[in-house]
Amino acid sequence: MKYKNQVFPANFHPKSQKPDLSLYLQRAQGFFKGIGKYCPYHFLQWPKFYFFTKKIMKIICIGRNYADHAREMSSPLPVEPVFFLKPDSCLLRNNQPFFYPKFTKELHHEVEVVIKICRLGKSIGEKYAPRYYSEVALGIDFTARDIQQQCKEKGLPWEKAKAFDGAAPISSFIPIAELQNLHAADFRLDINDKTVQQGNTAHMIFSFDSIIAYVSQFITLKTGDLIYTGTPSGVGPVNIGDRLKGYLEGRLMFDFYVR
Repeated sequence: MKYKNQVFPANFHPKSQKPDLSLYLQRAQGFFKGIGKYCPYHFLQWPKFYFFTKKIMKIICIGRNYADHAREMSSPLPVEPVFFLKPDSCLLRNNQPFFYPKFTKELHHEVEVVIKICRLGKSIGEKYAPRYYSEVALGIDFTARDIQQQCKEKGLPWEKAKAFDGAAPISSFIPIAELQNLHAADFRLDINDKTVQQGNTAHMIFSFDSIIAYVSQFITLKTGDLIYTGTPSGVGPVNIGDRLKGYLEGRLMFDFYVR
């Protein structure tokens, strides 16, 4: 483009000499408007498209956060939170069926209370942590136990045992205010109407607030991030045809089948 008889690159603003993104934004706007002609949903119209397609940024999972579970896995009690990540492709919502993966023959359930981060934060003080979550859900951390054991024996990471597609079924979220006390909440998992796991959040080694304070030292927490806060004892196998129901303070949170 020309400005006062000088030629500037098309992507630079002639006055500020800084990158000018307006041309690209105009092109993107036209692109998404074009898509909108063929899509029955209004959310593809620019700029709403970005907000609708915004994904869960991170799924953070806490390991060995209940002493009885650590003991049943023959693992030492942690002195600080142990955490790992799952991609958002692990999420399974709306009671959709879980399809048993072909690569494992020993798939285990781990029921967990899940909190959702509601604001951006880094290096959060524990006393300020309650400001960063206001909703809670119940989820499953599915684990291919045979693959996990193989990885442990070789000293390898075990994401493929826990981070596969559909490995994190989750219920709808409810406001924490609807619970009498999130920090002393009963939860359980029933398989085929038989209780296989039950716990209380008061028995967590690391509380919700201490988890947020610790993890945020290393990873910036963003709005929409999920934290699976650990599982109590009773983990065990699931099989094709099983029906899984999760309860939080007596409220049915999820109800789905293994196919």
